[in-house]
Amino acid sequence: MSALAFSGAAQFAALDFWPGPIAFASFTLVALAINARHVVMGAALSPWVNRLSPGRRLLSVVLLTDANFADTQPALRQGERDLGILVGGGFIVWLTWVAGTALGTLGGAVIGEPATYGIDVVMACFFAAVVVGMTAGQTDRIGALIPVGAAVVASVGTLTVLPVGWNVIAGALVGGAVAVVRHG
Repeated sequence: MSALAFSGAAQFAALDFWPGPIAFASFTLVALAINARHVVMGAALSPWVNRLSPGRRLLSVVLLTDANFADTQPALRQGERDLGILVGGGFIVWLTWVAGTALGTLGGAVIGEPATYGIDVVMACFFAAVVVGMTAGQTDRIGALIPVGAAVVASVGTLTVLPVGWNVIAGALVGGAVAVVRHG
């Protein structure tokens, strides 16, 4: 699954659905909501990616992750035209993700419950670091974090009220609405 469905966030969300009967409609909406950020990232990269042949364009977006997007954006803004950061970074992240999944599958029983080691917070810490990094250099850095804060409050606030995964959709909708209002 990790090799073909290259979406760590959606895979982690899928784990929340695992214990009981899977509500496929809910899971599908959560996976789409989580991955909707790729539409925005793709749009931001379109001036560079659209110059590529269809095959190279597809390879670029298939390997698109938050990490290589965050690395590619500043380079492209500074005039870099080589998308090697995007493709190479995406390939390294994919390879590491698949290897990590294999190690987890083979050695997971030895590790036991990941929460014991704090591993369960890795994704939250990663996304927080990406968001803070993306606001670096902005004149109104605190203001840029307001939609993110609103999304976090909505997501965490609805965690116990909504069905599994729907808190992510609530957070995305609230964060998006706050960003629209904030930017007119």
